[in-house]
Amino acid sequence: MIGLHDLPTVDAGLNATAAVLLVWGYTLIRRRKIAAHKRVMLTAFGVSVAFLICYLTYHAQVGSVHFQKQGAIRTVYLSILATHTVLAAIVPVLAVITLSRALKAQRLWRAPPSEAGIASRRTPFCACPLKGNFERHRQIARWTLPVWLYVSVTGVVVYVMLYHL
Repeated sequence: MIGLHDLPTVDAGLNATAAVLLVWGYTLIRRRKIAAHKRVMLTAFGVSVAFLICYLTYHAQVGSVHFQKQGAIRTVYLSILATHTVLAAIVPVLAVITLSRALKAQRLWRAPPSEAGIASRRTPFCACPLKGNFERHRQIARWTLPVWLYVSVTGVVVYVMLYHL
């Protein structure tokens, strides 16, 4: 059974898993494997939600955990923690917007022509009016991916520095 003091390790594992899934999802979309990309990115989102639940549960019970080391390593830790914290506050908003734009575009893509407002063939990346819906997803995803990936990776780094140095 996982105890309260195991949650930081669980969080690090969830962050690492999210990072792997994000890279995998990016690879899949570059290969135009859209259905697989969708599944992997929804899984990354779910893993990140699980992380957030564990993180909030732990810190609601324990409070903040302070870095004990001094000197240059403390400066490095606090620099990483500062950027991680600021960007971590932005990731949920970016992820929800990115995900909702993708799902909305897909819903419109599959809608009957009368609902979608078009009568043309609906093929991914075709020159049709629905392309703009996926373009909106792409525009924000280009920002979301690197920020989310940075937060996932630095989350693991913060864990290692805080609990294993």
